[in-house]
Amino acid sequence: MKRFIILTTLFCASISLPAQTTVEQANAAYSAKDYRQAAQLYESAINENGASAAVYYNLGNAFYRLNQIAPAILNYERALLLDPGNRDIRFNLEIARLKTVDKIEPVGEFFLAEGYNAVKNLYSADQWSYIAIVSFVLLILCLFLFFFSRRIALKKTGFYSGLALLVFCLAANVFAYNQKKKLTHRTTAIIFSATTTIKSAPDNSGTDLFILHEGTKVQITNRLGEWNEIETADGNVGWIQSKEIEVI
Repeated sequence: MKRFIILTTLFCASISLPAQTTVEQANAAYSAKDYRQAAQLYESAINENGASAAVYYNLGNAFYRLNQIAPAILNYERALLLDPGNRDIRFNLEIARLKTVDKIEPVGEFFLAEGYNAVKNLYSADQWSYIAIVSFVLLILCLFLFFFSRRIALKKTGFYSGLALLVFCLAANVFAYNQKKKLTHRTTAIIFSATTTIKSAPDNSGTDLFILHEGTKVQITNRLGEWNEIETADGNVGWIQSKEIEVI
């Protein structure tokens, strides 16, 4: 651990104290209401230590306090990717979205798809992986009980419990895979331009289709050079320059 020395003329002695981490410095700046400094330090912490749901969440809070809604939403979304079951992140994200100009009503999902996504988003990829491992270990124990127990009741318990655990283990693996895929293949983005015109083609000469404002979340469906084809939550499709969005 890094240390720094304080020299005193009174005692002529050195005192060693632990240096604050970047996150601790950022938290201190946030507590002191120096939100700009806090945001810079949280970004430094991410660059130094890698992605963290907690740091992204705090960074989103700092940007929200600075009334920078697009960066706030971006970092809340990034935090949610790492910790999809966190209610505080979801709540703050919804609060930030209330300040956006575009009030887009999403296209309704089929109820089975909606239910699937609700269950999948209870946990992160790592958490689903742990659940899958525990389920598999319990499945092995149930198989052992089924094959080696002499009592019929225990054999039935081992069989049906094992069957349920097999289904649960497979489901957990699917959820873990899908959550991991969301992290590694990011196809959503936040509009960062105050106002931008969506084009019909990947060219400035394309027809103007509609206007979006900062903070709006879009799905990237195609890429061509410096242009991205995007789709809004209500199904509108068009092209936007890469410099005007930030990938989540």
